[in-house]
Amino acid sequence: MRFGLKKRPQPLASPLASLGIMVASVVAAFIVCAGIIALAGANPWEAYVAIVVGAFGSTNGIGNVVMKSTPILLTGLGTTVAFRSGQWNIGGDGQIYMGALGGTVVGLMLGPSLGRLALPIAIFAAFLAGAVWVLVPAVLKAYRDVSEIISTLMLSYVATFIIQYLVDGPLQGSSSYMPQTNAVAEGARLPILLAQYRLHAGTVIALVATVLIYVLLWRTPFGYELRAIGQSRKAAHYGGIPVKRNIILVMLISGGLSGLAGANEVLGYHYRLFDGISPGYGFTGITVSLLGRLNPIGTTVASVLFSSLLVGANNMRSAVGVPTAVAGIIQGVVVLFALGTQVFLEYEPVVSLPGSRVRAS
Repeated sequence: MRFGLKKRPQPLASPLASLGIMVASVVAAFIVCAGIIALAGANPWEAYVAIVVGAFGSTNGIGNVVMKSTPILLTGLGTTVAFRSGQWNIGGDGQIYMGALGGTVVGLMLGPSLGRLALPIAIFAAFLAGAVWVLVPAVLKAYRDVSEIISTLMLSYVATFIIQYLVDGPLQGSSSYMPQTNAVAEGARLPILLAQYRLHAGTVIALVATVLIYVLLWRTPFGYELRAIGQSRKAAHYGGIPVKRNIILVMLISGGLSGLAGANEVLGYHYRLFDGISPGYGFTGITVSLLGRLNPIGTTVASVLFSSLLVGANNMRSAVGVPTAVAGIIQGVVVLFALGTQVFLEYEPVVSLPGSRVRAS
């Protein structure tokens, strides 16, 4: 008896199948990482309970989960819409920095005079800055087929150095010795909705963006065109779809969403720009997008899962003595399992018996 795999005529793409893949990936990752925790000399069950308690056992924990999941979700949505169209925008961190810069400039220079109008203008400026930062890679990809992986990644380093220069030079706060700007005007700050949970309007913007991206991808002709380009750029071109224009547009949307993540950090939490305002949210956004099966709803769930791991890891360290780095290991193993189980969506198991034809099990 021999076992093998046979490619499915049509890959499984139902929401139930995607949900099953996500749940199975998380469960398998936790089982594997239980061995790592045991090797560290701790009880895996106690460690996992400490993560849950640290993330959801208090209003402070829940607030931290919300605080971290919002920029991750926005960046993940930007990754999702780009990846769905076959564009590998991995420069989310650079677009976050540029979005943060756009919101900061408006909040500092125009905020005091604009009053309540400062906030929507600052948000728009952040979206526009993130979009503009990815414009060159988008044009190069559309018209010269230059790898957007390299160009977006390299521009992230450029953005980082620009922010370092500005906050330690022209934009450095007048009353601070730290490399950071002055606080943005009150009128440019996102309103607080629930102070005990650190919930502000930025989270609402992220949830609205989730719905809009879902509708865009699956309920509009433009979304159909984007998904068609992701399946086959040549086929989409022969089908009459304006491939070059759509590549540029989807990259602008992707960069703009990451720019909103930067605005969230400046206008919602820190109220000022400083070096390191994004602790790798751009790359975490890629991770949650992949785990969420390039679906806005799945990306939302994955962003909460990853942020809860980050928040709960501190409690795990204090409660059972397990290093916080274990949370990063869990995240990595979850993604590996999620990508590995993709094979079950595209292939079906078959059994070959001696003297018989191969048949599906």
